[in-house]
Amino acid sequence: MNKFIYPLLLRYQNFCSHLKHFDGIAALSLRLFLVPVFWMAGSNKLAHFADTVEWFGNPDWGLGLPFPTLMATLATSAELGGAILLALGLATRWISIPLMITMLVAIFTVHLPNGWQAIADPQAPFANMQVMESAEKLEKAREILMTYGNYDWLTSSGSFVILNNGIEFAATYFVMLLALIVLGGGRYVSVDYWLNHWIEKFHSEK
Repeated sequence: MNKFIYPLLLRYQNFCSHLKHFDGIAALSLRLFLVPVFWMAGSNKLAHFADTVEWFGNPDWGLGLPFPTLMATLATSAELGGAILLALGLATRWISIPLMITMLVAIFTVHLPNGWQAIADPQAPFANMQVMESAEKLEKAREILMTYGNYDWLTSSGSFVILNNGIEFAATYFVMLLALIVLGGGRYVSVDYWLNHWIEKFHSEK
């Protein structure tokens, strides 16, 4: 049996040794996915900064956070700066930390009361009562639109849904950032890699 298994193990090991040269692709993919997410979030906050500050501080219809101007500035800076650094693969592990903090703040201050789902789907796992009740509302909305509106035109770009605004997206981004803390910017495809490569070369030549 060993004479069959051992050659397979050697081939697998050889395959893995060559695969390591492509392990930067995973980190690059995560970075490129997150760049537009944080750039758009930061740009929207910056474009409506006064409204952002008011939303951060208002206890009635906002987040009710202390020092709203400071908090809004930190969140906006982290998202815009984070998007730029992630695009470059520069200080990837360091910038992932404040971005993870912004995701935790978003989860616990905005999305958690709505449960898991971002888009309400009563058939999906983790559907809470709010999501279950959305089915009747969505069906009633469809009936109204089919009766009084051009339903085919209204749905030509996609189906109507109810936004549940749960933690799904924020939690997903948090996990992706956690992976980047472990992976870094990625072999060959980040400024971090080449800076580290240059530093190691410099020290080896001293």
